[in-house]
Amino acid sequence: MIISQTKLFVGGLNWKMRGNDLKTEFSKYGEVVFARVNLTQREQGEPPRSKGFGFVEFKNAEDAAKARAEMDGQELWGRAIKVDFAKEDPTRLAARAEAHHDEDEEVEF
Repeated sequence: MIISQTKLFVGGLNWKMRGNDLKTEFSKYGEVVFARVNLTQREQGEPPRSKGFGFVEFKNAEDAAKARAEMDGQELWGRAIKVDFAKEDPTRLAARAEAHHDEDEEVEF
């Protein structure tokens, strides 16, 4: 596993939180280039619900480290969250790069 220096895993999220909300909450620590809350697949007609975790990627490592240090264990939208550096599977990264025909380019997910 490769530990990212700019992307954070955020767990324990409120079920109603979405990617834009996550971006807003973490933007006070620096420029957020990507934020996503993973959602469940629901029955037809029902809105998706948060799985309780997501990812935030910062433009630089210093901002990510500051956000991790200050947000880990804090309450966000009524729930204590867990924040840590995201772990990347090198085989998945290589497969994404190959699918995009550029091994050197970072792929957002």
